[in-house]
Amino acid sequence: MLSTHIEASKPRIRRLIEQHKWRELATFVKDWPDPEAADLLLDLEKNERVLFYRSLPRKRAADIFAHLDPEHQDSFVKELSEEDNRHLLANLSPDDRTALLEELPAKVTQRMMKLLSSDDLKEVRQLLGYPEESIGRLMTPDYIEVRADMSVQEAIDHIRETGRDSETFNIVYVTDEQGKLLDSLRLRRLIMADPAAKVETLMDFKYVSLTAFEDREYAVQMIQRYDLNALPVVDSDGVLLGIVTVDDVLDVAEEEVTEDFHKSAAVAPLDRPYSLASPGFLYRKRVGWLSALIFVNLLSAAVIMRYEEYLETFAVLAVFLTLLIASGGNTGAQSATLMVRALATGDLQLRLWGRAIAKELLVGLMLGVTTGILTFLLGLARGGTEIGMVVGLSMFCIVMVANLFGVILPFTLTRLKMDPAVASSPLITTLMDAIGLLIYFSIAAMILDLSVN
Repeated sequence: MLSTHIEASKPRIRRLIEQHKWRELATFVKDWPDPEAADLLLDLEKNERVLFYRSLPRKRAADIFAHLDPEHQDSFVKELSEEDNRHLLANLSPDDRTALLEELPAKVTQRMMKLLSSDDLKEVRQLLGYPEESIGRLMTPDYIEVRADMSVQEAIDHIRETGRDSETFNIVYVTDEQGKLLDSLRLRRLIMADPAAKVETLMDFKYVSLTAFEDREYAVQMIQRYDLNALPVVDSDGVLLGIVTVDDVLDVAEEEVTEDFHKSAAVAPLDRPYSLASPGFLYRKRVGWLSALIFVNLLSAAVIMRYEEYLETFAVLAVFLTLLIASGGNTGAQSATLMVRALATGDLQLRLWGRAIAKELLVGLMLGVTTGILTFLLGLARGGTEIGMVVGLSMFCIVMVANLFGVILPFTLTRLKMDPAVASSPLITTLMDAIGLLIYFSIAAMILDLSVN
């Protein structure tokens, strides 16, 4: 949805486009924030969009383009001429350029790569050579680097000469003659130092770095933990390759949270915004899980069929069916959600699984006793002492089992190198339906002195 400011400006912008007043148009939107200019770009008609884009200074146009969603970027590059795309690629930052090329269809990517300069092509090929979810795909080689054997004045002169295109300007990375990372310094510390002093005298070797092949979620955790706006990326020998900046990490964090949110609702992760998704696309992303859960629900039906005669004899048991299985599903979903989130944020390490299970065992015990007493009283009121015992004991056991199940499943999936978010609420609820019914009828058969067969 466009802001009121943009809507009010559209008539004038369209008039300037019609009159071919390109300089006046560029001046009019000069002070607009890039996200607002990107919203305007999408709202214009195809021919207006291209003309508006061409009226902008090349660097500004590339910055605005970087704020578009991948799907909009994909469609827009097809509208631009070869010359437009050449200038676009030349002015995009390396990480944004890589993100664009990996999202485009293969044939379009090949055509776009032919438009790159030899240096840019070498850079893109290097970045695209890292695994898809790796930190190497996120990093940019535009950073400020100085040598440890430089004087402070030499380092400052070097920064003035080479630092114009750096993604960050407040952190300076110190390397040796082989390019190995030795330390990171704040620019303020360098500026305030004695110009004649050596850079190495300012170093304390307290820096944090990432390796290019590590998962990009690790970058999110490290940025959050150390509260930095950029982290250096090194190879296996410690050679500085690039940096990962907080803006790229925020994009990753948003994608990961959205993906986990979709999985928690038993929806295959969407690789495009919902507003751009067609009904057919949404159907394909949802039907798989729903179909699979139907077959899992057959377990519940099988349990009910096996104990059908008990339901006919003691009809009051049916009254508490939905209460018990719903409580089991809710309990399991609660504990699974807590575990998935703790594992995703790094708050809980995989090696601490025993501690987590012990904690949730105690929590489950308290929850089970509380809910068991409540349902015992309900059963007592509806069917007498024996029914109260059946319902109360069943509730206690179901809550205990569901709570443990919700803890163990995310840890197991993580151990198997699978996303723990797959331990979704619908999956746990469906499984606990069958397990809860089996517990309920087994206890009923035992207490009511009925034959299991």
